[in-house]
Amino acid sequence: MWWIDLMNYFFPVLCLVCGKKLSHMGETLCLECEYKLPKTGFINQPDNPVYQAFWGRVPVEMGTSLFRFEKGSAYQALLHELKYRGNQEAGLYLGRMLGQELIHSSFTACDILVPVPLHKKRLKERGYNQSEVIATGTSEITGIPVVNSLLKRSVNHPSQTSRGRYDRFMNVSGNFTIPSGAPDVNGLKILLIDDVMTTGSTLEACRIELLRKFSCLIYIATVSVA
Repeated sequence: MWWIDLMNYFFPVLCLVCGKKLSHMGETLCLECEYKLPKTGFINQPDNPVYQAFWGRVPVEMGTSLFRFEKGSAYQALLHELKYRGNQEAGLYLGRMLGQELIHSSFTACDILVPVPLHKKRLKERGYNQSEVIATGTSEITGIPVVNSLLKRSVNHPSQTSRGRYDRFMNVSGNFTIPSGAPDVNGLKILLIDDVMTTGSTLEACRIELLRKFSCLIYIATVSVA
């Protein structure tokens, strides 16, 4: 429509990585930057580093990440836009890309997608849970429903960026609870969704809490891995 063309002329949509003008509203990356996204290829590697990160810690059926997170990389802008600039469309885009990775794999056997929850204080500040936005995009592609009432983050801690693996785990251990009224997921295959995995401590804490109440199988999928 003419008014869309007019909006694109005066307010062009730019690629979040290279800044190139995009052809259509709603696009996130140009084709070149999408092609160059540093994908891990873990979906085709059963014993990949994401899965191995949980060996000897908690039982996980499978694990994967879409792309490698490198500090200072131009692709860092994707997660920055989602977490700090209110760009939920970037999260939906990443979730759909993750869904495209999962759709031809064993991950499609999962019954529900469960995003790692935010504490209510941080949720109020941000206005949305970035992991839930990603899960929504993934659900659009895979058809697996999102359940955001299974886990609750009961403790709000500051960023874990500067912490090591042990400190990260101690920082999140016991932070998650199963709220009253949570659905019964006994016997289900649950795919935990998060934005970035560094040491896996947050996902491990989620898994431990789920094990306390339910007999279920856990799969892990994140947009990026550091």
